[in-house]
Amino acid sequence: MNATNETDELVVVEGNAPPAGIVVQTVRTLDGTRLRCAVSPSLLDATRGTVILLQGRNEAIEKYFETITDLNRRGYAVVTFDWRGQGGSDRLLRGSSLGHVRHFGQYVSDLECVIQDIVLPDCRGPYAILAHSMGALVALRASPRLTNIVERMVLCAPLIAFKRRRMGTRALHRIARIACFFGLGRLAVPMRTVPDRDMTLANNVFTSDSRRFARHRALVAAAPQLFLGKPTVSWLAAVTGAMVRLDDSDEIARLAVPTLMICAGSDAVVGTASAERLAWRMRSGSSLTIPFARHELLQEADRFREPLLEAFEAFTSTALPLPAGATPSPDADDTLAIDEADLAIDDSAVEDVESLAMQSGRR
Repeated sequence: MNATNETDELVVVEGNAPPAGIVVQTVRTLDGTRLRCAVSPSLLDATRGTVILLQGRNEAIEKYFETITDLNRRGYAVVTFDWRGQGGSDRLLRGSSLGHVRHFGQYVSDLECVIQDIVLPDCRGPYAILAHSMGALVALRASPRLTNIVERMVLCAPLIAFKRRRMGTRALHRIARIACFFGLGRLAVPMRTVPDRDMTLANNVFTSDSRRFARHRALVAAAPQLFLGKPTVSWLAAVTGAMVRLDDSDEIARLAVPTLMICAGSDAVVGTASAERLAWRMRSGSSLTIPFARHELLQEADRFREPLLEAFEAFTSTALPLPAGATPSPDADDTLAIDEADLAIDDSAVEDVESLAMQSGRR
């Protein structure tokens, strides 16, 4: 039975201002699960299209205020939502903070429901997807059904495989399936990369940026109900099952939406090599890696985050062009918030990333 998480209002903490004009909506999926969604308009006079922003596991709309604002300033409208079981959407386990899903198709259903109920009727096209980690895995599984809807997909640190470990994905999937068969699907899975209260900037595997790390900690402290603890065995079975399917050549052949995978060079959560290999096997896929960046690229220091945004812009610009005469909205406040070290962005690196993305976008 679903447990309602009544968090329709956005949580605002110091240093994390909500995007101008953002509106919260509620969507009901076919199985009755309530999803908390948000729509944020372009800050330009004309909208160049809509970005569907897909979160990773254990995230919420509030964590992406900065990214949504960045996209709005570039002329994109943004639609985002909390996956079932996390954020302000319905929980699947009553009275539990565990991250749970019964099968991976439920995540795909969430995405399709938001597209059908909000994106297509209310948001101007063309459409692109920007997804992080688990959200990227959902986007890939939904991709065959989105071929005539979505023009481009940019996947950040995609969860194609976990970081290399003793047990392979197939073996892990079999064990999780067996455990679910014996009624153990709601048990917690110990995962080293789950954030905890003792995590510091120095030992976390998600971001090297002190300001964004502190901002997220403040958000978790202010609204702990939005976030999760460890995932369940059922979640593990669902996710590894989706990973296994993406290793099948017939499944890969169905992925036709032009896709750019942007990987983190120092990712300790997901397997970068697996993402690069999948992009190589896709007829419409490309990949690039940002050296030294940690897993949460959209929460990383500006020297890593800015090349990602430039790559997104270059890859999507042909399909979602900037309207004639429009210029990106100036960002007067960011200079006050950027750490001095983050100003040392290598211009040549940005140009190289942009060049690669533009080449991929023409495919």
